[in-house]
Amino acid sequence: MILVSGISGALGGLIYQGLSGRDGLDVAGGTRSGDGVTARRIDFDDPASLADGFSGVDVLVFVSAGYAEDDVVLARHGAVVDAAEAAGVRHVVYTSLAGSAERATIALAHRWTEARLAAASFDVTILRNGLYSELPVGLAALAAGPAADTGVFTAAFGGGRISVVAKEDLAEVAVQVAAEIQDDLIADHRSRHAGRTYELEGTEAIGGQDIAEALSDALDRPITYEPMSLAATREALAGFGLEPYQVAHTLSLFSNINAGYLEAARTDLPALLSARARSAREQLVQAVRAAGHAASQPVR
Repeated sequence: MILVSGISGALGGLIYQGLSGRDGLDVAGGTRSGDGVTARRIDFDDPASLADGFSGVDVLVFVSAGYAEDDVVLARHGAVVDAAEAAGVRHVVYTSLAGSAERATIALAHRWTEARLAAASFDVTILRNGLYSELPVGLAALAAGPAADTGVFTAAFGGGRISVVAKEDLAEVAVQVAAEIQDDLIADHRSRHAGRTYELEGTEAIGGQDIAEALSDALDRPITYEPMSLAATREALAGFGLEPYQVAHTLSLFSNINAGYLEAARTDLPALLSARARSAREQLVQAVRAAGHAASQPVR
């Protein structure tokens, strides 16, 4: 059996749907609110729930559980590894973080988890997922209104760019890898994915100027890009009601973009996809056009 954790989330849900749609696979989903019928109860904050949740599981697709301070995430992930070993899980596929983000604060929990998994008794495959295309796409959509008014797009990209990837592409890779591992276990031989770490960086990089150009096309007026300082960004983030760790992680990402560290040098993504990776620039233009159209509609 394959179990996918975190199926109430976007990535986990896509992976679960993809695996469930494949013939011949025994697939279960897990979530913290699982009722034991439609989904197993897999609550990383309640380690006692994991023993029953992992029962009978051969392949665990372990979708990382962030959205908390690092000590909380480490406790969650450590509990998952301990419970998977105790339950006799044979292979764990972990959704980690791409190498280009190595210097970002969000990397710490992922690298700790990779090390903890490497010391476990089961086979492991690491999927080092690139940063989601929703980051620049969402930023561009939010900026459509102000840019239309001022002719300026501001963000803390400096002169750097960020390599991004669609969640759908990451999910497709996870589905293919997990399905192949399960087939290998049924055939009673070790998977070619065992012990492998795949860098799933995006194939396109987006910078401030790219977003300004997309805004120009969608809004049919020239939009210029002006870098925003990190100090001004910190002040702006404080007004969004974010948790302190979210502010810290966001600033860390912008710092890395400014320094030129988030543009990928290599990726395994094309070799693991069945088709061309989804275009981040196309997503960017579509989101900006949709936002610009909505902003132009009269209030009723």
